[in-house]
Amino acid sequence: MSMMKAARLHEIGGRFTFDEVPVPTPGEHDVLVKVEASGVIPNLKNVTTHFPEWYPFLPLPALPAVFGLDSAGTVAAVGTKVTGFKPGDRVYVNPGVGCGECRYCRQGETPRCDAYTFLGYFGFGPGSQAIFKDYAHAGYSQYMTAPSTNLVRLPQCLSFAQATRLGYLGTAYSAIRKSALRPGQSVLILGASGTLGVGATLLALAFGAARIVVAARDEGALARLQQLAPERIVPVLIGAGDIDQQVRDQVPGGVDVMLDTLGAKAPAALSVAAMQAVARGGRIIQIGGVAGPIPIDPHPFMCAQLQYIGSLWFTTAEGDEMVSMIEAGTVDLSLLEERRYGLEQLNEALEDIQVLANGFTNFHIVHA
Repeated sequence: MSMMKAARLHEIGGRFTFDEVPVPTPGEHDVLVKVEASGVIPNLKNVTTHFPEWYPFLPLPALPAVFGLDSAGTVAAVGTKVTGFKPGDRVYVNPGVGCGECRYCRQGETPRCDAYTFLGYFGFGPGSQAIFKDYAHAGYSQYMTAPSTNLVRLPQCLSFAQATRLGYLGTAYSAIRKSALRPGQSVLILGASGTLGVGATLLALAFGAARIVVAARDEGALARLQQLAPERIVPVLIGAGDIDQQVRDQVPGGVDVMLDTLGAKAPAALSVAAMQAVARGGRIIQIGGVAGPIPIDPHPFMCAQLQYIGSLWFTTAEGDEMVSMIEAGTVDLSLLEERRYGLEQLNEALEDIQVLANGFTNFHIVHA
């Protein structure tokens, strides 16, 4: 098979078209993956419409471009230097790719690379264009290439559709690791009804948190989350009072960890207010990208020994760890509801997710 179908964006703000393009050839350290499913990200509409204006320092691939984050499928071919994977292996492609040569890449901390790039999404520096050129295909094409070091092997119990959720889950997983959350401690998940928040709740349970305060505006979603573990999960309704006081009413003294999953549309003031619910010595982990400055007064932070930590995505090794937890049954993804679209329904999916998105529904594209 020399040609394949791909959804490509030809102009910023435009709709995806469905083109025939050549199947890529893997480099010697790369794999060719036959994509079975790829995630639909609510933020993709912003990326392809507003990012050049909002975040000119976050480069997009040269157009026309194939997008598509969080892809899973089977290995179709391997490069001449690849020995750890073979055709037929079921894999998830971690889209976070670095230069492979800097000290951060060599020590397994790829998200710290200056050229760090999300295949099929956007990059984080000038080095991203070279990576986009080397890996020009992503999940909205029938085949894509990726470095073999970016593959997470999938167990049979994890479907390709469920695997398209690993990006959000992995983001929460890496954040919890950075937070040093210990069994028996407490955690506040701000924005718990969103895709990041639901995943963070599942993982906080798996990490042994004794008290998980889930904060959101959707009472129905909060009730669904509480049903997962009524003795450990405590709902807090945003807007029903001062959020920090509501949290401290449930966890006297404050929480050990706060995971801020609020997105760019949320008010930064809400994040600032929630930070007041963190106990002395606590850690605040930013993973949602809430827009606007977060004022921090250094002296109280020093005296209370608080930490504010930004966490970007996750490493492939962390992906392996998380999949092992899923395979062992520690993390249960059965609550996710599938909403699938064919590749040529991509434009429809991007419209639907703007109004129908919730943390429990897994929007994804499947290739027939």
